Amino acid sequence: MAQKPPTTQDVAGWAQQLAAVGTRLQPHFVRTEPRTRALAYLQGLLSTVERKNGWQLAEHAGDDRPYGVQHLLGRAVWDADAVRDDLLRYVAEHLGQPEGVLVVDETGFLKKGDRSAGVARQYSGTAGRIENCQIGVFLGYVTAHGRTLVDRELYLPKEWAQDKKRRAAAGIPKAVRFATKLELARQMIQRALDAGVPARWVTADTVYGSDYTFRTTLEERGLGYVVGVRSDHYVWVGGYQVQVRTLLADLPKKAWQRHSCGEGAKGPRVYDWACCRINAPEPEQYGRWLLLRRSVTAPEEVAYFVCGGPPTTDLATLVRVAGQRWPIDEGFAMAKGDGGLDEYEVRSWTGWYRHITLSLFALAVLSVIRARAAQPVGRKKGARN
Repeated sequence: MAQKPPTTQDVAGWAQQLAAVGTRLQPHFVRTEPRTRALAYLQGLLSTVERKNGWQLAEHAGDDRPYGVQHLLGRAVWDADAVRDDLLRYVAEHLGQPEGVLVVDETGFLKKGDRSAGVARQYSGTAGRIENCQIGVFLGYVTAHGRTLVDRELYLPKEWAQDKKRRAAAGIPKAVRFATKLELARQMIQRALDAGVPARWVTADTVYGSDYTFRTTLEERGLGYVVGVRSDHYVWVGGYQVQVRTLLADLPKKAWQRHSCGEGAKGPRVYDWACCRINAPEPEQYGRWLLLRRSVTAPEEVAYFVCGGPPTTDLATLVRVAGQRWPIDEGFAMAKGDGGLDEYEVRSWTGWYRHITLSLFALAVLSVIRARAAQPVGRKKGARN
């Protein structure tokens, strides 16, 4: 997805936001040189440079070799996690809303060879098949103001976690241990909440939604959720444990309502939706539902979601939350097409986290600029930079 040529307003907005971001990132860089390069890196990621690799980003910054960029990503002294924490606060300040939705999703980065940290032959949803790739687990954030990606973790397969030689070659810290994608997702949700990102809901696909511990952890934090499950997923209804697909035939015709769950490339995403209550330990305090989505043109195509939230939650709210995964898919496309998310040339653990963190910050800046541009003129005057 090629970036459109920037308008004069875009350039002014980028300059203003980048100056503000540069000020807030300054404490993370002890030395002037890496601080200057980090800001130039962000500027390059937001530019119309065709490819956001080391050579072209270096040329955009006025260098004739990529050594400075390589130093920033590999050897310079700075903490990518501290910058990530600032990213969370930045997004909370500019896009935060109490009804915010946290979105767990993952994407693959196709790679050649076996030296890049965490690379393995594994399933990539991006490619739709098993490929030699790295898998990044990401946390997105969606509100009425905008949407962006706010956190990231590199999935480390077991064969990597147990191989001391490969770990050392890729610079994987000794403290890093094998963690499932579910564990990584829970860590990121915890960090977002601890950083003050206002959120009331979480949505994710079947990889995460089918896990009971993942769902109960969200309930313990007081979060609602709408998460995908497979058709053979079991739920408790009354005194029986049944597969969700068996409940489809029991739904009366009047249970189905037609709703749009958001705007797509071809207009509103319209489906038929229905929900029914399922067992919950304290239904007066926290309800659980099964949500069903049926294609309007192909009624045999049905998707299932297990949901939790306040007992008064209605169908329209569950549909709205379910629809927030699509904006994050668009966020991945924007981050890769315009922000260089997948165009890095680093192999090390540290290099991956540094590039991805700066790329996410660039995406957040772009999201904030677009949010400000969409505000009424009177509102913009009082908005924060």
